[in-house]
This record gives sequence, C-alpha cells and structure tokens, in this order.
Amino acid sequence: MGYAKVLLGLLLVTALAATSTAQTKLKCSKEGAKCTALIEYVSPNNTNITTIQSLFQVKKFRNLLGANNFPTSIPSDKNVNAAEKIRIPFTCLCANGTGVSNRKPVYKVQEGDFMYHIAKEVFSGLVTYQQIAEFNGLMDPSLINPGQELWIPLPCSCDEVNGIKVVHYGMLVDAGSTVEGIAEQYGTTSGTLLTLNNMTDPSELLAGQVLDIPLPACSSHVSNNSLDYPFLLAYGTYVYTASNCVKCKCDSANTYKLQCEPSGLKSTNSDWTTCPVMQCQGADGLFIGNKTSSGCNQTSCVYSGFTSQTILTSLVTESICPVPSAAPAPSAPYVPSAPSAPYAPSTVPAPPAPAAPSAAWRIGFQGLGWNFFLFISIQLIFLSLHLFQ
Repeated sequence: MGYAKVLLGLLLVTALAATSTAQTKLKCSKEGAKCTALIEYVSPNNTNITTIQSLFQVKKFRNLLGANNFPTSIPSDKNVNAAEKIRIPFTCLCANGTGVSNRKPVYKVQEGDFMYHIAKEVFSGLVTYQQIAEFNGLMDPSLINPGQELWIPLPCSCDEVNGIKVVHYGMLVDAGSTVEGIAEQYGTTSGTLLTLNNMTDPSELLAGQVLDIPLPACSSHVSNNSLDYPFLLAYGTYVYTASNCVKCKCDSANTYKLQCEPSGLKSTNSDWTTCPVMQCQGADGLFIGNKTSSGCNQTSCVYSGFTSQTILTSLVTESICPVPSAAPAPSAPYVPSAPSAPYAPSTVPAPPAPAAPSAAWRIGFQGLGWNFFLFISIQLIFLSLHLFQ
C-alpha cells in the first residue's frame, strides 16, 4: 500500500503540472511608472458584475462598466455567465523590469482553499500559484490559513509600443488561436505581439497564457501635472474621472480623439460640495465638450485634467475644411512599346509545397495532448489503488 501512495502522489502532482500554463511576466521598462491597464477575466461560474468588482477591488463600478463598454444603466446585480469574459481595469506598476498590479487585488483565503485553486480557478489562471507565493514571500505555498491575505500580482505593462502610447491588455489565449489571427483582431502585427511577449516564433503561443496586446488609445490634451496623468483610454471604452465629475469616452465618432463632458454626477471629492465649473477661459459660453465653428476653424473646449482644487480645461482650434488634393502630374508622351519576344510555350507550374501546420493546429493538438495525458494519469491512479488494496 505504501508504494501505491507514493505512485498516487507522483501522478497527482504530474497531472496538476500538466494542466497548468506557466504565465510569463510582462516587460515594463520605466521604473516606478504607473498607468491604467486591462486584463481579461473568465468567470469560472455563474456570478454577477458586483461580485467580480469586489474580487478585483475595482474602485468605481461605472469604470468596470466603461472598460467593457456596457451601458451605464446596467444594474449592479447584472448576471455574468460561466466562461463569460470581463475586462478588468486596474493600476499597473513598473518595478524591476516587469509590470504587476499595484498591490491589488488582495484575496482573503477561505476555508478549504489551496494555492492552485486560488490561481487557476478563482482568478482563472491569470497568475500561477508560484507567482502568488513569490510576491507574498511564501516559502511553502501549501502553508496558507483561512483569513490570510494574498496579493494577486496581475501581469501588465506601461511601455510605449513603437513610440506610441497604448493601453496594455492581458488577454487569455483561447485554444485554436493564432498569433496572426489575434493581431488582425486587435489591429496590430504579428511581429509586435511576438516582441511584446518575448516569443521568437508563433508556434510558442500557448492556450491559456496571458498575451500582452497593445490597444490603441485616444489622443488627449491632459496635462502632465494632472492627477489622472497619464490619461490613456482604449478604443471602445469610457471612464469617469476628476472625482466623478467628468465622463470621457474613446471611439471613432470623434476621430479617435478623447471626448469628455460633465458627468452630471455628484463629486466624490469631500472638499468639493459640487463639481467645479468646467468653462474654458477666453471663450464665453464654452464648457467641456462644447464646440464652435468659424469658417474652416473649429474651436473645442477640452478636458485637460484635474487637481485637488479644480478641473483643467483648454481651448483647441483645428481646421475642419478638406485639404485640396494635389493636381495630377502631366502624363508622359506616348512611346511605342518594343516588339514582344516570339511566343514561347508556357511551362507547367510546380505543385505547391505542402503548407506547414498552423499555430492554431499546434495549440489545438497541445490542448488535446494535455487532456489525454490527464486522462491516462487518472486511469493509472485508479489502477494503482486497485492493485495495492
């Protein structure tokens, strides 16, 4: 029976290792930099949006809605189905060349919890239990107690990509995905994804890994002395800022320029009894979000950030008249072409070389391999128990 216990333990450990995906840390080069990042959470069961907000400690419910472009009218008990994907906004901190969530979320250990369950199931594999142990200084990951608090280090980055400011989105790779397909879906290139994620070949993509995707951000006029700088908002999202007084969105309707307006909500700043006036100086009657036109010029009152005392605004003038196209260059004089060569019989093209297996096939096959390995491991466990009874 002793041999059976040893074999059983070895098989269980091997099976767990086979079904886990080692998450790589994401590069973040500017030491101490902070920014807003997004990560994809796949709900392990039926729940609601407020429970997810609480799990990840998202401060503002409306900003969780905005990260997913949900209507603001959605109730706090909105149902989230098992396997449904939700984007989580959080603050990223760059330290030691990598990016992790800034000391949040913090998970309180429940009765019966173990580290693999917390990492793989509660947080849908966004981190590994080894990473949780490392960032919490745990020498033995198996020694955790109910009520103990664990910092969950979500992977992220604040780096520019090809000289452009972006919002980094940690996406969980689905089985059957390819680097090329993901790049096309999110408007980037395969080369950019490979570089960002420390890969040299598309075949290295693994189902279940967190892939760093650079989402384009709207251009803005937010000052670098604003409390919400750097203000990066990804396409197709919105956010409430300036102590809840301003709502900003990023979409194609305003040619991917940050579009802000007074939120109409009560300020969360205890020093402000009401939201400060958001009028642009030098333009009578223009408030944040207002525009006026004169000839080819359009002047907008735009959001420029906020301080503990006030909300900052700026006047921005731009031309709205179409730029006249350049006149076509005169065509070259006609020159007769040289006589063609005598007709030569065409050659039969060589048959195309067989295509290499796609990255999607590799991922699908790999997923099948792990499942098959797990199945065999379980069968061996039962066989060992039967033989050594």
